Amino acid sequence: SGTKRMDMEGFGPENLIGAPPIMPWPKFADWIGMGDEPRVVESWVQRGYLPTKKVGKRVMINVALLVRQLLEEE
Repeated sequence: SGTKRMDMEGFGPENLIGAPPIMPWPKFADWIGMGDEPRVVESWVQRGYLPTKKVGKRVMINVALLVRQLLEEE
């Protein structure tokens, strides 16, 4: 995959149980407990650290692919 690696210490697929397969990055920031620092998550998106899917004009986090990548790393 073309997704770059990032240090997500303490972050794993268990953090994404029940998440929809894609979601807007600001909602993803809330989901993973980074809602108070959404610009950090936005920078992860811009740097290609998180798999994304463009839907119309919106950049969505491809949660399904992220979960698969996290599981493969374990």
